[in-house]
Amino acid sequence: MKKEPFVPVVIIGAGRSGTNILRDTLARVPGLGTWPCDEINYIWRHGNVRWPNDEFSIEHARPEVKAFIRRAFQKLAVSRGFTHVVEKTCANSLRVAFVNAVLPDAKFIHILRDGRDVVSSAQKRWTARLDLPYVMAKARFVPVSDVPYYASRYLWNRIYMLSSGEKRLAFWGPRFRNLDDALKNHSLEEVCALQWMRCVEKAEDELGSIEPSRIHRVRYERFVSDPAAELTKIIAFLGLEKVSGPIERWVAPVKTDSVGKGRREMKSDRMLSVENLMQGTLERFGYL
Repeated sequence: MKKEPFVPVVIIGAGRSGTNILRDTLARVPGLGTWPCDEINYIWRHGNVRWPNDEFSIEHARPEVKAFIRRAFQKLAVSRGFTHVVEKTCANSLRVAFVNAVLPDAKFIHILRDGRDVVSSAQKRWTARLDLPYVMAKARFVPVSDVPYYASRYLWNRIYMLSSGEKRLAFWGPRFRNLDDALKNHSLEEVCALQWMRCVEKAEDELGSIEPSRIHRVRYERFVSDPAAELTKIIAFLGLEKVSGPIERWVAPVKTDSVGKGRREMKSDRMLSVENLMQGTLERFGYL
């Protein structure tokens, strides 16, 4: 496959793991840029739009699918003059092998956050009210042929929230396999825990088949505690040592307020249930 004149930088991370603040920080570095919306799952799913979840395999990366996604990256890079295109669709944590097949020259940054804090934050998104500007910003990138499908899903999602006694969306975030069964058999915080577990485990497993030189790992807690140092490491990983600028200004919006917030907010009995469910994964990634 022809090498592109830009470098795709793909941030991999479960929802509510700091992917936004990491992407926004990187986008302040000269030459780096991103889409003018939160994420581009609509682009990633084109050609596989009716697949029931976000867990794609390399078989889903058919030639026409790869060509469509790569054109989207190329169009952005050329129109904005970016040397590096930064992307952070959280659902990609469930399909790293697919992403690698589409963008074999990509650099991957895997950001990890304590799952207990993720659960509390994700719960709020599952039960959040409509944010129309947010929705419309992403909707600009829906392929025309996929509009009817997404319109019907969006309508169902809002109707479910308004009409069900659960007062939550029908779906939110990365759709892992058997999400519907999990919603039937678990509390919402347990579903958020399962969502985080599947994302971080599958991401790390599939990153294991990619050359280590193309992967950088960062913990959310370290990034917000010392963002200048962590950004410097990422700049070096991307081969941008010659880039100079006001790093302290680039990282100024990064705050530590959310570290431990979920654990403080969740009632002890519910936190115990979540910790028991996530124990193996928390231990694997050094959070217990």
